[in-house]
Amino acid sequence: MRLSFSKGLLGLAVVGAWLAVNPVMADVRVLSVIGSGMVLQRGVKVPVWGWADPGEKVKVSFAGQSVTGKADKAGDWKVYLQPMIASAVPGDMVISAKNTINLNDILVGDVWICGGQSNMAWPTIWAVNAQTEMNNANYPGIRLIVLPKAGALQPQKDTKAAWSRCSTTTVSWFSAVGYFFGRALYKHLNVPIGLIDNSIGGTRAEAWTSEQALAANPYFKFEADNLKKAIATNNNDVNVASACFNNMCAPIIPFAVKGAIWYQGEGNAGVAGQYCNLLNTMVKDWRTRWENKDMPFLIVQLANFLAPPVEPGPSSWGELREAQVQMLKTKNTGLALAIDIGEAADIHPKNKQDVGYRLSLAARKVAYGEDLVYSGPMYRSMSRHGNKIVIKFDHVAKGLVARGGDLKQFAIAGADQKFYWAKAVIEGKNVVVSSDKVEKPVAVRYAWAENPEGCNLYNSENLPASPFRTDKWPGITAGLPKK
Repeated sequence: MRLSFSKGLLGLAVVGAWLAVNPVMADVRVLSVIGSGMVLQRGVKVPVWGWADPGEKVKVSFAGQSVTGKADKAGDWKVYLQPMIASAVPGDMVISAKNTINLNDILVGDVWICGGQSNMAWPTIWAVNAQTEMNNANYPGIRLIVLPKAGALQPQKDTKAAWSRCSTTTVSWFSAVGYFFGRALYKHLNVPIGLIDNSIGGTRAEAWTSEQALAANPYFKFEADNLKKAIATNNNDVNVASACFNNMCAPIIPFAVKGAIWYQGEGNAGVAGQYCNLLNTMVKDWRTRWENKDMPFLIVQLANFLAPPVEPGPSSWGELREAQVQMLKTKNTGLALAIDIGEAADIHPKNKQDVGYRLSLAARKVAYGEDLVYSGPMYRSMSRHGNKIVIKFDHVAKGLVARGGDLKQFAIAGADQKFYWAKAVIEGKNVVVSSDKVEKPVAVRYAWAENPEGCNLYNSENLPASPFRTDKWPGITAGLPKK
């Protein structure tokens, strides 16, 4: 995102229009994410960039550093500040060339992108206990920026946004998940936290992936072709392939960040079979473009939603959650579960506090290398013993817990692939599953439904088990598109 200044901070939309018709710069300018009140990422080289007259020398000074650069023939310039330690003491940045830009109230800490669709965009003012949460949201060490929620058919160089201190007023319409995540990290790490709200309701993952990344994947080249058709017809819908990337990622690349949290998937549930491939394509794309090959990427698994099933059966959301679990095979990824905080009648559960907190646990493990149990039980393996199946788990902590009574939402099947509700009991760190209706069981599923209401397997850290299946039988969602 390129912040734009001319004798002071200009509205970015005005500047963008100005640049389109004025190829020669009169003053040095920077992009909008680089502004007063921002947080700069600690521990890495920090890019600062913008525009000036072609060939013009630019000097950036901050925290005892002074670095210089020169605008190229197109007027673009970029310099890098050397890695810095965290600092909650506000500093000033001076950018000088023919004119001078003064930015103030700048902190150094950790910056996180908060991406996804409506459950990430869901504001704090609509969360559980919203008024109390907002009244207590006076955290000047947490800084917030919200990107305009719109798509674009071409990558944009700038956008209209500004940083603000976290307060009752500023947090009210900020991402609730993002805020509760950032607050938990802020209290635990005691360093400034910058949060970039980069989310739009109803969007699919392909809209957040660049045209080049989609075109390079033989399974998703058709999405890049769809973008070309959209450009030809001026179809600027946010769900056109790459539209959100173009307007909400491209402008802020490569602003230095610690990592990203991601709450999305509802929009891709109908094609869950291809979701892991697609999300891996997006993550690799972001890591490459942000010049951060190991960028931590933390995913919220879909919450429970819709009416609970009367009998066990197939589930598109179950398959999507499975794809999210498969993402854990990708380096530096983590998963925060929400299977126990959903609402049958509302796709937007109000309990965002638990989601944000569980994401912070994942961050502490994946991004900060702490030795802690950050996840609930995850399926590891199964073995058959007569008419019973024994399930082993990872992340059991000190043991498994059936919260609130007998275990629920376990189902078992024989070779005929017909599932029946099963009896499940905890034995040590395993779960033993059986049913009088299945003499020779071969497969078990747990919480395999849009809304597995009452699923109650936890570990000793009070973290819920992830839904799983032991079988590899064909699902009901579309698989990978043909090449």
